[in-house]
Amino acid sequence: MNSPAIYLASASPRRRELLAQIGVTFETLQVEVDEVPNPAEAARDYVARLAMAKAQAGWCQSALALKLPVMGADTTVVCEGRILGKPLDQADALAMLRDLSGQTHQVWSAVAIVQGERQLGSTVCTQVRFRELTEKECTAYWETGEPIDKAGAYAIQGYASVFVAHIEGSYSNVVGLPLMETAQLLTQFNVPIWKGRVV
Repeated sequence: MNSPAIYLASASPRRRELLAQIGVTFETLQVEVDEVPNPAEAARDYVARLAMAKAQAGWCQSALALKLPVMGADTTVVCEGRILGKPLDQADALAMLRDLSGQTHQVWSAVAIVQGERQLGSTVCTQVRFRELTEKECTAYWETGEPIDKAGAYAIQGYASVFVAHIEGSYSNVVGLPLMETAQLLTQFNVPIWKGRVV
């Protein structure tokens, strides 16, 4: 097994899959960060703040002998200026899906890497348009279980892919980690990509 090149301060299986996709070797760290938006906080500022807070928490928590860089990330969905987090329950999820139906919304992600005093971040926005959804479709989608822990109550890489009429920008950003920008950040910390890739 390859030695880790970084620590990932995230429990998201999607981020783990995306990092592995570009061949980055890593170990995960569990961090606790308050994810409640500040009053009147813009989505761009919100995800940037959380990504950096996760990376900083991971760095402080780890006391790592290797002192590897720690990466944090956060993604949120914004519809008509409102941040849509993870749904509280079925009614909340259905309300979000109704809001997204037939509309273009934004998916904001931020990635941050911390290594001691060096702290860098990047923020990305993707435009996503949903076709019109019926109430029956929204309910059936909820019953798949997929929306439960997803920002905006949907996963573009899952069943909700059939809702997407148009996307402008990074697809991997909508999944949870903008890979081009992530790779550029990793390069600045001399973290190799493709190293752990099996062909």
